[in-house]
Order: sequence, then C-alpha cells, then structure tokens
Amino acid sequence: MTIPHWLLEILAWSLGTGAIATLVVWGMVLTLLERSARAVPTLRLGQALAEADAPTGRVCVVIPAYNEARVIAGLIRSLVSETYPQLRVVLALDRCTDDTAALARAGIASDPRFEIVAIEACPSDWAGKVHAVHCGVTGSRGAADADYLLFADADTVFVPGCIAASLALMRLRRLDLLSLLSTLTHETWFERVVQSAAAFELMRQYPLTLANAPTHRRAFANGQYMLFTREAYAAIGGHEAVKDALLEDLALARRIEAAKRNAGVFLADGLLRCRMYADWPQFRRGWKRIYTEAANRNARRLAVAAWRVRALGTFLPLWTFGCALFGALVAGRDARIGWTLLALSLAAFMVWLAALLRVAVVAHAPWWTAPLHIVGAWLTAGLLSEAARDLRSRTPTRWGGRDYDLGVEKT
Repeated sequence: MTIPHWLLEILAWSLGTGAIATLVVWGMVLTLLERSARAVPTLRLGQALAEADAPTGRVCVVIPAYNEARVIAGLIRSLVSETYPQLRVVLALDRCTDDTAALARAGIASDPRFEIVAIEACPSDWAGKVHAVHCGVTGSRGAADADYLLFADADTVFVPGCIAASLALMRLRRLDLLSLLSTLTHETWFERVVQSAAAFELMRQYPLTLANAPTHRRAFANGQYMLFTREAYAAIGGHEAVKDALLEDLALARRIEAAKRNAGVFLADGLLRCRMYADWPQFRRGWKRIYTEAANRNARRLAVAAWRVRALGTFLPLWTFGCALFGALVAGRDARIGWTLLALSLAAFMVWLAALLRVAVVAHAPWWTAPLHIVGAWLTAGLLSEAARDLRSRTPTRWGGRDYDLGVEKT
C-alpha cells in the first residue's frame, strides 16, 4: 500500500518534532553542564591550594555505622592512610548485630587517632543515623575540642589529602559548611545503568550552580561528606535540631541557609569514593527515600518528576530513533523528506550523546554507559513513581533497622 504524500508529510513533521525537541532539550542540558563545570570548581582545586599553603585546625571525623561489616574495613584503611596531621576519628557504632565492631577494632589496631562510641538503643523520636552522629559528637573525646567536624558515611573511602583539600577550599570560599558529592563506583549492573540517571535527576532538582550561588542559594548538602566549622555547627543546633530527619543533610543545609551562613557543594573528582548500595533492593529503597525527602514528601511532585524523567530521558531519544528510521525508509521515495529527517535525527543524537558523555566524564563512569541512560531514565522514573505511591498509601520505609512513616507532607 502506498502512503499518500500528504500523510507522508504529516508523519515526517510529527517525527521531526521529536528530533527537534531532543536537539533543543539536550542542547540546553549540555550547555548547563559546561556552564556548571566552569562556575563550580572540584576538590582538585582544594588539593592544589593545600599543596601551596597547608591548612591547619583540629578536625574530628564522625562516622555513624549501622551493620556496616561490608564496608567498614575499607573506610578505616583509607582513614589510617590519611595524611592530615591534626586528625581524630570517631566511629559511632549504632546497634550493630554483625561483625562491624570486630572489623573496626581490627582495622584501627593501636592507632591513637581513633575511638569508638558504642550505641545500644535509639529513642523513638530520633532518626537512627542522626542519633548515632549526635552520640558520636557528644560522647567522644575527639569531637570535644575540634575546630572542624566532618560527618561522613561508612561506605566512603578517602584518598589521602582529601581532608586538607577540603579545608583549603573551605578557606578559599570562606565557608561554614563544605559538602562533597563523592565519586560513585560503577561495578554492578544497576550502578552502570541506573545510577547516573538517578543522580542526574537529583542534580536537576539541586543544581550545583544554585547550591553555590552567592545569593538566592538553593540549600543542599550530601550526607556522605559534610564538613562544618565548630562555631557554625553549634549555632544551628547540631544534629539535635534535626533529630527526626531521614535526610539530615538537606535539613542541616536548610538550617545553615536560614542562619545566613555560607555553604558550598563540590564534586570530589576522585578524592572521595563511595559505593552507596550493595544490591538492587537497597538501591531502590535508598533512592526512593532520597527522592521522597528531596520533594518534601509531596507525592504529586514525585509523580510529575517521574513523567518528566521518562519523557526527556526515554521517550525523546526513542522518538528521535523513530524519526531516523522513518527517514531512511522514505528516502528512496522522497529524498527531500528522507534526508532532512536523517540529518535532523543525526544532529539530535550527537547532542544527546555529547551531553550524556559529559555526564559520564563528571561521574567517572565508563563511556559506554552513556547511551544506557534511556533504560536508566525509565527505571529512575519507576523509583519516583513508587515513592509517590508509597506516600499516598502510607507505606512505611525501612532504614537503619527501623520503619518510618513518610506519609505526611513536610511544611
């Protein structure tokens, strides 16, 4: 059956619209990525600054750990190798029922910089991690006289010099809070396929340019690594002021912003590494919790985000592929339409792929994971949709050995 020419043109314009949309949207993404890279330095700048003029001040690292036998040894090895001279480390072992404590003591050996605070119970009106950090600060010698308090997660790994680089960058920017986005691992299938798309959506909500803006800053921090001056931490009430927060990093960042203190968020650029989740179920629970709290427990906001992620990350690229396929099929009948669609599709694909390759470079991800964003965006949208459904049905989330009801929107 021969397609009438008028129908051919309608199909061509319909498919071409998708390619144009891909070109425009992902061209804007690429532009914003380049602008962010120019405007916001990475921790490598702090590394250079520290080498030229070494920072000073007593630093206490507080690590909350709930059943972290999988990762605790790697963290401790990295901190044992940390070169910063005025360093103390507090391990707040929170109701551990696995080998975390034994592995921690074996890793510390006789290193006098380390101490352990054991926590047997968590009050019902506290979030588990927040309570563990609070106990680490208030129940340790190392935190008592520290000039800086650094809160990091147990699944992080410090490259020697990370702390000095952070202090140097903090000094340059005159910050009260410095937070790092760690360099994530890409070993499992979900890290390679979904992780960059999941992080990309979070960064869309909290762009680094806005998190570091001198005015009208969008408060943001990453709980994997938050470095406070002692004075600023005390001024906002510490972790006790956000004791029921499941995403204490955002809660603390908002208190810093409300107090008109200076904060900055930067890419670790390989100087701090993290494997966030061991398996897909943990990944799903963890990212649903992150999105839920980032959206202030607003189910509608989560549902809208899910549609947007699917539309821009999955539907637009597939629409563009359909445009290219249709162009190839009709090129023999109508060269003008066929080659126009092919040229338009090629331009859109090149811009789309360039943006995703830029994301891969920033994330230290393998280059070949870039086109997998089509699948990653679809699965990320699924996490957003699930988070919305969980809120509406008041399905509790389990985290750190406890169940939390997130079905009430925050004010």
